[in-house]
Amino acid sequence: MIPATAQPSFDDLSPSLSQVTFCVVDLETTGSTGEDTITEFGAVKVRGGEVLGEFQTLVNPQAHIPALIAVLTGITNSMVADAPKLAEVLPAWLEFAGDSVLVAHNAGFDIGFLKRACATHGYPWPSPEVVDTVGLARNVLLRDEVPNVRLATLGQHVHSRHEANHRALSDARVTVDVLHYLLERVGNLGISTLADLMECTRRVSPQRRAKRTLASGISAAPGIYQFVADLPDATGVVRRQVLYVGKSRNLRNRVRSYFTAAESRPRIDEMVRIATGIETTVCRTELEAEVLELRLIAAHSPRYNRRSKFPERQHWVKVTTEPFPRLSVVKAIGTDGATYFGPFRRRGAADDTVAALHDAYPIRQCTGRLSVRTPTPACMLGELGKCSAPCQFAISREDYALLADRVREALTLDVRPVLEAIRPRMQALVSQLRYEEARLLTERLQGFLAAALKHHRLASLAGCAQIVAARRVGDSWEIHVLRYGRLAGAAVSHPGEVPQQVARDAITTAETVSPGVGPSAAALVEETERIAAWLERPGVRLIEIEGDWSWPLHVGLAEGQLGALTLGERRVG
Repeated sequence: MIPATAQPSFDDLSPSLSQVTFCVVDLETTGSTGEDTITEFGAVKVRGGEVLGEFQTLVNPQAHIPALIAVLTGITNSMVADAPKLAEVLPAWLEFAGDSVLVAHNAGFDIGFLKRACATHGYPWPSPEVVDTVGLARNVLLRDEVPNVRLATLGQHVHSRHEANHRALSDARVTVDVLHYLLERVGNLGISTLADLMECTRRVSPQRRAKRTLASGISAAPGIYQFVADLPDATGVVRRQVLYVGKSRNLRNRVRSYFTAAESRPRIDEMVRIATGIETTVCRTELEAEVLELRLIAAHSPRYNRRSKFPERQHWVKVTTEPFPRLSVVKAIGTDGATYFGPFRRRGAADDTVAALHDAYPIRQCTGRLSVRTPTPACMLGELGKCSAPCQFAISREDYALLADRVREALTLDVRPVLEAIRPRMQALVSQLRYEEARLLTERLQGFLAAALKHHRLASLAGCAQIVAARRVGDSWEIHVLRYGRLAGAAVSHPGEVPQQVARDAITTAETVSPGVGPSAAALVEETERIAAWLERPGVRLIEIEGDWSWPLHVGLAEGQLGALTLGERRVG
């Protein structure tokens, strides 16, 4: 029995092929597509290789049978003259078929006629699963085995005891033999359930389908999976290489999908063909799986993962500790006591934030170190009034220090002064119809606001020595131990267990984590972001916390407030 909290797998939901009842059907028609053109029904019901029953009857099509069709099928107008009409045959066939899986050779033809017949005579179509032996044969048999997938050709290939002669029951019997042969072939590929078989009818290369056996024995639990291969490295030595890393709530289902038509990405198709093995790791919680996936991608840089192969690369905006501080973009946080703001994945995003701050504050933009005693020539920015020109002592060292403090406050406490400072310029640009420049300024501000939210969201977690939190999932509690923005431990409290005791055990066994430098977390940025997203989900409860998990009040603005502050709009409410 499946636990109430478990997600059923394909094997749990789909019956074994040996337990499935198949109704193999074949129709003969007058050759037209009008109503009541069926001339003969033939069907064989089988299960587990055993014939359960057969259904056969001629049908009066109430239409002339063309001579060519009569020669092909052997069914003449005189043979069907006294036969029952379709309205009389259809309910009997529907009862015979019941809830079985329909099988037909070139199923689109036969099933199309049956659907139209049901619609014409007022019977609801039961919408059964349909297996087309044409499509199945194309995906299972190689071209050097059979020249084509006609029923007569396949019947000879499988040594059917019956002959495909365009009579409904005979053709249905041949189709049964073809079906059983194909089921034996796909069984060697690990296809054992109806869901597997339905997936197999879709077009997938034989090479890729043959790799399906790599997925055998994989658990249906949540966790991460790795496609691996033994490949030569740059020196020619064959080593194990990780090709792809992924995560799933159900490892068995997700890994199996790579060998079906559901996976259509060309790069992944190539990866599956190269892979020689699949390694899985069962995780206790979904967050643990997400974090482990990120760490493995960072560790191995798999060639088929499209995510950044260098997640450790980041940029920070720094307010330097010089006598006349300036803004600088750096790749790492130092221990110099400077103010750092970030991180940014792209250098361009960091440069945009610096530009937004330069738009708001006349802090110097030159990169040289200025003397506190000897003035140096001013640059053009000083002459244009866009710099306070400390190089010329146009501003005192004390006043410049206050200016630098205002910049630091904008980065660490309150973004509103930046927007207020830019408002006059924004209004001037709009009044002069210089909309492109106004748009550029707005984009810079939007980037700065997004960076501020991200900075404080991550820095607040990075500053907490420990957070123990839990969230109810079904009848269980997922418990996580977080240290300096890193997932240090995970556990699940099942029904009957005491969550507080499970949490204490998780704390005892959790990873020892040292704090990051400055506002940076002791983990990859993406990991801390995933942790923050989990903590912010409804229903999360804090069990224990060491530190202050909080944001300054005015580090971000609600949607729509940017325009109000920069353009001076007045809003009611």
